[in-house]
Amino acid sequence: ILRENINKNLMVSGVAMINPETITIGQNVVIEHNVVIHPNTYITGNSLIKSGSVIGPNTEIHNSKIGKNVSCKHSLIYNSVVNNDTRIGPFAHLRDGANIGEKNRIGNFVEVKKSITGNNFKASHLAYIGDAEIGDNVNFGCGAITVNYDGFNKYKTVIGDDVFVGCNCNLIAPINIEDSSFIAAGSTLD
Repeated sequence: ILRENINKNLMVSGVAMINPETITIGQNVVIEHNVVIHPNTYITGNSLIKSGSVIGPNTEIHNSKIGKNVSCKHSLIYNSVVNNDTRIGPFAHLRDGANIGEKNRIGNFVEVKKSITGNNFKASHLAYIGDAEIGDNVNFGCGAITVNYDGFNKYKTVIGDDVFVGCNCNLIAPINIEDSSFIAAGSTLD
């Protein structure tokens, strides 16, 4: 009954729900008008979804802020921020304080943990970004990872602006990649 009441009130206020009987929204969630929510989506905790965003299908968002005009499908977002005009998924995982900049692309099977990305960042597929600060206009290639854990401690990766990280790169933290760097595919940097 509670789920039905929450969904009905949101739809009356201008939120579109496709198959609302499959959508669960927590009572502390704020969703602005002109948002579309697709089936099998769960939005819980103190989450905020801004106008123009399309959420789902098959998406979980918990204690997170989603900006305007964000597309997020088949993905998990926990305790994170996704800024305006960004595309998430399918099958992305943002967690533990990920802060995703504007006009980003976080694609298929990309995990971002406790990291900040600038604007126009792209990690389109198969990447791990943990404990990192990443600048604007960065391309993070397929299979690239920030190697942030040595078995005992976590370390930080800092990547400047206008950087190209090729496919299958290992950035062994702590490491600082300067602005306008080009890292060739298959590189391991320590």
